[in-house]
Amino acid sequence: MSGIIANPQQVEQWAEAERRKPLTRRRFLCGTGAAVAGLALYSGEIARHEISIVTHEIVIANLPAAFHGFRIVQISDIHLDEYTEPWFLRRVVGQINRLAPDLVALTGDYISAGPLGERFAARAMPRCVEILREIVCPLRYAVMGNHDYVLGPVQIRAELAKASIPLLLNQHIAIERAGQQMWLAGVADPVISQPDLRLALPEQPDGPVILLAHGPDFADTVVADPRGALVDLMLAGHSHGGQICLPIVGALTRPAGAKKYFEGLYRVGAMQVYVNRGIGTVGLPFRLNCPPEISLFTLRPADGLNPVFY
Repeated sequence: MSGIIANPQQVEQWAEAERRKPLTRRRFLCGTGAAVAGLALYSGEIARHEISIVTHEIVIANLPAAFHGFRIVQISDIHLDEYTEPWFLRRVVGQINRLAPDLVALTGDYISAGPLGERFAARAMPRCVEILREIVCPLRYAVMGNHDYVLGPVQIRAELAKASIPLLLNQHIAIERAGQQMWLAGVADPVISQPDLRLALPEQPDGPVILLAHGPDFADTVVADPRGALVDLMLAGHSHGGQICLPIVGALTRPAGAKKYFEGLYRVGAMQVYVNRGIGTVGLPFRLNCPPEISLFTLRPADGLNPVFY
């Protein structure tokens, strides 16, 4: 019987020895697994849905008086709805409406090219547009992202038109206010398509030019172009800000087209460039130290203010 019924004193001694025992490989793996599971839960369900509203004052030298204080909201990389839920996009739209901007810029990747592919994307795009239709701002413009080419510009343009959102595909448009103008231009996605600045930029703009381009590294092409000096501000996305950013290490990945200009505000030559972290995710439904972003820009004239660049 002594081998069946444990001695209480022995049990207590064993338990105390276990508590004092150094960390074994098995216990380490069990603890690590629990930590990883907790981190995955946090990054997938909490951090992925923490909307960050990032505000910047953008100083533009030739800003007409009618556009002093003009407010632009940018969102990017929605990727509905393999991982980005419709309810979350509605939350984003609600935040945009509360900001009451003068113009909303959408810088591409409304859907995802994978892993579920074209048929899923074709069903997701109308759902995305139906939610974007709820943006109250009357001035809403879009460009293509690389994932959007799984459907192509004809279909993307047609869907966005249902929400009265023009797609600027190597095109420009004058934004008028109190008899003065600034120009909004948009190019085809620089990552997998052929941007054409000759078509995208106005010939002789009588005001500042803001360029929408999905891939931020296109900024170097802009400033190298003879007409690139016309562009005062370029708004881009694509990078997701790295999506998963670890302490010290930083972003785990930087996609092609966003290797150099990755997140935040830069100066490239005389042009300012802003890279938005995006709303959605690709690859895995995780974000860590890299929350979804709504960018709010207030335009100011050059009056001694010094913008901060990364």
